[in-house]
Amino acid sequence: MEDVLLGMDWTTVLLVPAVVVVTAGIIYLYSTVLRLMSKTTVRNKVVVITDALSGLGNECAKVFHKGGARLVLCGKSWEKLDTLAEQLANNCDPTVTFPSKLVLLDFSDMEELPDVISEVLECYGCLDVLIINGSMKVKAPVQDLSLEMDKAIMDINYFGPITLAKGILPSMISRRSGHILLINSIQGKLALPFRTTYAASKHAVQAFFDCLRAEVQEYGISVSTISHTFISSPPPTEETPIPAEETPVPAEETPVPAEETSTPAEETPAPVSSRKAFSLGIAPEHMAAEIVKTLSTKKKEVVLARSISKAVIYARAFFPNFVFSVMAAGVQNSATALDQDL
Repeated sequence: MEDVLLGMDWTTVLLVPAVVVVTAGIIYLYSTVLRLMSKTTVRNKVVVITDALSGLGNECAKVFHKGGARLVLCGKSWEKLDTLAEQLANNCDPTVTFPSKLVLLDFSDMEELPDVISEVLECYGCLDVLIINGSMKVKAPVQDLSLEMDKAIMDINYFGPITLAKGILPSMISRRSGHILLINSIQGKLALPFRTTYAASKHAVQAFFDCLRAEVQEYGISVSTISHTFISSPPPTEETPIPAEETPVPAEETPVPAEETSTPAEETPAPVSSRKAFSLGIAPEHMAAEIVKTLSTKKKEVVLARSISKAVIYARAFFPNFVFSVMAAGVQNSATALDQDL
């Protein structure tokens, strides 16, 4: 009996490392296949990137340009777009890449969107991938937000993106192919205090593209959404201004869109909180890699967030009253701390 048990022990000892090695090998092969797929996903494809001048848009432009995509870069400033296109051309082999096409796009200007859509389609006559990136962020108590601000947020975060998607959809349907990818916020799934209109706009755009996914599947068109916490940027230095979204908005003042705020670096040193936020956020490089992976696998939905954020999403579904109580308590604590400071 002891010999039998001894033989079983040796078998177990040898089996565990073997399972580990085999599992590691499978994971390695899977990762290798994904990398190879990623390299061919965008090659020669027409890829439209909105808000290409943002940190994430800039990183996506680099990745897709290097991968051989035919880029259409959209943004608010022609000079900055031209500079970005020149940088891309200088950093890559021109024999295996394509010069970028540039289109001025401002989601807040809804009247110009039909002309913008026509210009995008005229760049190459069609498009294969539409990456909808960019949004307006405002953090303030609901009573401090004007109706004009609410409308501006909805235009940029909801009406602008869906108008663009509906405008390019006939081209994709006629070719029976295409991929629309929405870069959304985790607040499209979880609403937080002091972000009423922002969360509402993100819930609305999430619902629109969820419905669109089902409607266009029969035409061979894929729709993906990536919901993230926030895109990190390097902590401010003497040369780098503090990111706008980290500038607090006093409750007693008129809220200003985060995209339009700035703090000169020479006046405000880099706060510890910004360095912490940088370590907790999603790096643009990580997001760009996830976008390429999502296009390769045609995954319908991706949530990029820390474990606690994902846990709260599930808790919101199964224990809503508990989550509501925690949020309300957090608001009360914030109000108490503000009263003490005053």
